Amino acid sequence: MIVVKNTIQVKPGYGNVMRDRFKTPKSVHTFPGFVRMELLRTEGLEEYEEYQVCTTWENKEAFDAWVQSDSFKQAHVTRGENGNRDMVIGNKITLHEVIVTHHPALPIES
Repeated sequence: MIVVKNTIQVKPGYGNVMRDRFKTPKSVHTFPGFVRMELLRTEGLEEYEEYQVCTTWENKEAFDAWVQSDSFKQAHVTRGENGNRDMVIGNKITLHEVIVTHHPALPIES
């Protein structure tokens, strides 16, 4: 399993716009190999607002297929439009291999 993290810095005051864009999934949630997506907000920053879009995939091949798909292109068609250039300061994409995962322990029935 892999986690792909897109860390996005936006100008102060644009956080609501960023959050609104991710409230409704475009199509990634229907793609083969997709596990989940989370939008995280970094706390304690003053110079800019920072968000991390974390997608979890069964494997790198599934993620690569998504990036090459028409669905990906459609989901990102407005990337340079709708004020994106005015609000986004920068972004960085990193891939992480999931090495260990722990889940909550199930309660023991007596």
